[in-house]
Amino acid sequence: MADKIYPYFTEEHEIFRQQVRSFCEEQLAPHADEWEEEGNFPRWVFEKMGELGFLGITYPEKYGGAAADFWTKVVFAEELPRCQSSGVLLSVLVQTDMCTPAIVTFGNEEQKEEILRPAIQGKKIGAICVTEPNAGSDVAAIRTTAVKDGDNYIINGSKTFITNGAKADWLTLAVKTNPQKGYSGISLFLFPTTTPGFTVTRKLNKLGHRATDTVELAFEDCKISKKYLLGEEGKGFYAIMHGFQYERLVGCIAGVAGIKLLLQETVNYCKERTAFKTKICAFQANAHRLADLATEIEAAQSLIYHCSDMVNRGLNAIKEVSMCKLYVGELGVKAARECLQLHGGYGYIEEYHVCRAYRDVMLGTIGGGSSEIMREIIARMMGLYS
Repeated sequence: MADKIYPYFTEEHEIFRQQVRSFCEEQLAPHADEWEEEGNFPRWVFEKMGELGFLGITYPEKYGGAAADFWTKVVFAEELPRCQSSGVLLSVLVQTDMCTPAIVTFGNEEQKEEILRPAIQGKKIGAICVTEPNAGSDVAAIRTTAVKDGDNYIINGSKTFITNGAKADWLTLAVKTNPQKGYSGISLFLFPTTTPGFTVTRKLNKLGHRATDTVELAFEDCKISKKYLLGEEGKGFYAIMHGFQYERLVGCIAGVAGIKLLLQETVNYCKERTAFKTKICAFQANAHRLADLATEIEAAQSLIYHCSDMVNRGLNAIKEVSMCKLYVGELGVKAARECLQLHGGYGYIEEYHVCRAYRDVMLGTIGGGSSEIMREIIARMMGLYS
């Protein structure tokens, strides 16, 4: 349960927390090693989570969501790491907080009924497609194009590093509808993956998050109806930026929750393991190392709740969320390194969760906006370049 020092959570939040925790520990965690080994996990995970109401927590009831507050989303993200597979966690967050928010905000009724409703039910899986082989942080550099052809658009190009790309039923796809206009030439489409000319060209062999598929995609003369244009033509970049604030914050919430679990596992190990007839945790250097980590994690938690409070009240939290993303990403790398070191040789063995965590955490400083980009956003919002 959440610490009582935090006033944000009600009895209803805590009941929901127990539901999510039980599902993750009882139905997902027992399969984590198997799914990590296979590099994939079954669709029933989405279907079951849809049945339990986990995939549309803050979305309107009209489309099957729960219309809950942001703190309910916080609870969900805090408990999800208990599934013991960051790959599953990432895939689920792509569904709930990366490829669907733009539909809620900018989609029309037809798009919400065709795509959002079954996504909330877990019957359709989505992916967010922005990154390309030559365009990562520089979104304006994307080259995938959509050319109008009567009542259709013809799409050509490629995308890479796409989570859920191999299993997706639709893509929230960023393209250039006017290549000469930079940011204002970008549009978003809801792209059905049954479209002729669409192919999954390669599954990428990743350092971490192995239970989820991460792929390269190709689009060759893919014809889709104009009804799949999401929002206004040329407004796609602004829709992408609108979603980053929530995407990054939810990732941070899950990230700190995962770091907390890792620290507790390490503390338990250090209390059991002895060297020179002394418990590992009783050596002052180790005790201080753990104390420092606990302090930094508490600071990260407070920053996350500050950002969550701002978002829940509808305030602009771009600078604060960027700070959160920067701090939590870098802390995750530090914490995993320290915890692995305290496990000694066992930390290097895949049998121990810390080994997997050490591989997984590096994505936190890269995915969803690198640490370098977060520093750039913060610096600009401080007026340092004016």
